[in-house]
Parts: sequence; C-alpha cells; structure tokens
Amino acid sequence: MADNLIQKKGESTWYVRLAVPVDVQKTIGCKVLIQSLKTGLRKQAMDARLPYLTKWKAEFAAARTEAQIRKENWRPELAEWGVELDNHIGARFMAVARNPSKKINELTPEENAAGRERTLVELYASAKRLEALGVPGVVALLERSRAQMPPSAIERVQHSADVMRELMTLTTASHYDLSPTETTEAKAIALDPTVHKPKSPITPARLKTYREFRESRGGAPKHVDQQVGKMERLSAFLKNEGHPLNFDTVDNWLKSLNRAPNTLSQYLMAGTAFWKWAIKYDAAWREEYKDKVNPFVGHELPQGGGSEIAGKDREIYTRADTLKLHQAALDNGDKPLADLIALGWYTGARIEELCRLNKDSVITVDGIRCFDFPKSKSKASKRVVPIHPRLLLTIDRLSKDSTDTFLIPTSSHDHYGKRSHAISKAFGRLRTAAGFSRLYVFHSFRHTVITELVRADVPDALAKELVGHETGSVTHDVYSKGASAGQKLAAISKLPSLKTELPIDDTTVC
Repeated sequence: MADNLIQKKGESTWYVRLAVPVDVQKTIGCKVLIQSLKTGLRKQAMDARLPYLTKWKAEFAAARTEAQIRKENWRPELAEWGVELDNHIGARFMAVARNPSKKINELTPEENAAGRERTLVELYASAKRLEALGVPGVVALLERSRAQMPPSAIERVQHSADVMRELMTLTTASHYDLSPTETTEAKAIALDPTVHKPKSPITPARLKTYREFRESRGGAPKHVDQQVGKMERLSAFLKNEGHPLNFDTVDNWLKSLNRAPNTLSQYLMAGTAFWKWAIKYDAAWREEYKDKVNPFVGHELPQGGGSEIAGKDREIYTRADTLKLHQAALDNGDKPLADLIALGWYTGARIEELCRLNKDSVITVDGIRCFDFPKSKSKASKRVVPIHPRLLLTIDRLSKDSTDTFLIPTSSHDHYGKRSHAISKAFGRLRTAAGFSRLYVFHSFRHTVITELVRADVPDALAKELVGHETGSVTHDVYSKGASAGQKLAAISKLPSLKTELPIDDTTVC
C-alpha cells in the first residue's frame, strides 16, 4: 500500500489510508486515518488522495509541536501548582490554628472523626476527577490515604498536603507521559516548587535557527553576531535568575546591564527583532506566546542613568592628553600604537580607516601628498585628505618599514576582517592605565579634530569634507567636486602641532 490507496471488501470505491505514527496517536485520537475518495477509478483516486495525505501529515507535525510544547511546560506548570498548594495548605493551617469555637487539643473523638471524614471526602472527590481523566494509581493512593489518615486536625492538614502532592505527581506523569527519571524529578518539584528553575525559552537551537534566518536574508555577519550575542546574554540571565520572559524580567535585565541608554536601546531592538522572528517562524514559540505582548516594547530608558557614562558626551583629547598617551605607548614599547595616536590627532580619521592605510593610500594631488581614504562607513567617507606637514616624516618611515604594505602593523585581525581589532583593545588598556575615563575613546580624536577645525574658522563644508561627513547640502554633496588639495592642506595645517621642543626623529612626537 505504498500509494496509501485501499478498497474495502465488496466495494469498488477507493479510500486513502494513512497509519498514524505512534508518538502522535494520543493527540490525533486514533491509529489509522481513512477517507473515502468517492471514485472507483484508480487514476482519479491517485490525484484525490494527495490533499488528504498533505493535510494529515501537517496534523502529525502540529501534534508533535504541541507535544513538544507540553513536554517543555510540565516543570513550570507543576511548580506553579505546587506554589498554589503551599499557599492553600498555609491558609488551612491558619484556619485550624485559629478555630474560634474550640482549641485543637480540646476536640472530642467524635469531632476528630468528623473532621477526618470531611478530609477523606475532599481527597476522594479529587481522586475521582483524576480517575475519570485516565490518571492511573489514584484509587490505590486514596485507599492508602484512608488507612493512614491521622486523628488530629493539624496532622490531617499535613497528610492532605502530602496526598495532594502525590496526586499532582501522578497527574503530571500521566498527562505528559513522563519517564521514570522525569517522574522522580516531578516528585521533587511537587514537594518543593523552588527546586524547579525555569529554563530560558531562548534556547541554543532557536538561536541557531535565528542566526541562519538572518544570514539567509543578507544580514551583515557582525550585526548578526551582535544581535545573537545580546539574546544569548538575555538567555543566561533568564536561566540564572529563574524568571520567565516578560516585561518585568526584561526591565530587570536592562537594569543589570549598567549600560548607556543608547546601548540599552540596541538591546531592546535586538530583542524585538528576535521576538518578531520567533512569533512568525517558530511554531512552538508562537503557540507558547500567542496571547503575550512583545516584552521588549514600552520601556522607559534612563536619561543620564544606567551607566557611569550614560547620557554624557564623549570627551575630546587636548594636546597635553595626546602627548601623555603617546609617551605612555612609547614607554610600553608599543611604537605602532604611538604612531596610531599621532595619526588620530592629525587626521580625525576612524581607527579602522587608519589601520587600512597602506603604501598605495599615500598619493600626490597637485603636488601635495595626501591620504586616499577608501569608502568605509558612508559615501562621504571616501575622500582625499592632505597629510599634515608634521606627519610627513612619520609616513615616510612607516612606508619604508612596512612588511605587508600597511602603514600601521597589527598583530591580529578579528573574524570580520577588521585590522584595528587588537590595537583598539591595546589603546583601551593604555587609556585606562593613563587615568582616562570611558568617556575617552579613540574616536575622541575625531571629536578633537572637528572641534579644532571649527575653532580655526575652517568653513563647515570643508571641515566635513576632511573628516568624511556629508554636508546635508545638495549643492555640496551632489554638484560640488569639493575643495582643492591646496585649500584642504591649508585647513588641515591649522590643527595644533604635537611637536615637542626636541628635534623631530623616530622617537619624538611629530
């Protein structure tokens, strides 16, 4: 029956038949599915059977998904049930202890017997409901409970709680088809709900699928890594704290990060991107969170809080600051870092732009030696900038000493191909050791250069052209070919010199 077609005895009509896999028979409700195709022609039946087979197989898949969701949910559900029982038992203890009519130790044998019978009736009612649902072992449990029922009121409350915990375990084991090992775990959770620590729904498998989805849609590797990394950190927080994924948990997570508002906003955007993907493409997630709102929206981020540098602008390096950093790099024997600091002071270029400069990047325009910066961050980042006069000897030395054509040697690259990765880390360590706060970064040199150009009355459009910013003007960005090399040299030369009182050589600041 490879084609799933059968004819019943004595009938000419064709039927489509499909055996239900064992693992979903309970959910589907039968072992075999059969449907009349209302035709006696086999050729027509071959075509007519296909929609049914497709529909049934989809139902099998949905049943497996449902079963998986149920299987994943038994621990938190049992823990929640246990907490409710603990609260109920606590209330019962208080009620018994506060009996206004008579103290517990003053109850007569008849009153104790009546209380014992009431407790048995309550337990019997619970057991019968579970037995009707097909939960095995409840009748035996009830009989054992009857035989062991203690006489005193306080002891009966505790006994009832113990029986209810056993009923909870039996019910959970039956409903979720728990293995013996899982049943043992269920008993422990029923006895003490705090034993269960909720696992994060942001599982490694989900994140792997999410990453593949983002990559298939052309996501930049670094951006994808950053977003997945943020979700990995949230997942670790959920597991460590034992909290569910909801608005309050996300709020607590954000507070724990100690980051600036802009950074926290990026975390929320990463969370929203993951949530939208999961709701749309992950069937199990969609079922579990179908009635939940996105927990990453609606947060009020701190203004000037959330981090020691939150809401604060980056500082600029003064000439004294730069000389201090430059000397510190030399004292550490890190000449490449010292040269990078000088390049930052005299160009305001981004650190990766500087690390990508090579011999071919040094060109001559109208008799003026210039850096030819390729496009990096934006269209405006592709630019030609005259070399500051105080940098010329340094550039000659770097070109002569280069072993791989690059002016700034670096020890390693990251897996995105960034040449500045290692030297950027080295600068961060140098800056911290020199006593500068996190408001000072290498990018601060860019702030410094722009500030100095403005203070030297360099026209706004020219200043933006030198650092690779768009002017926002159609006249300049679309129609103008930019300033001449001479005009740009005059402007860049207005940057303050780092020259010390000593003669310029390979160890002094340019």
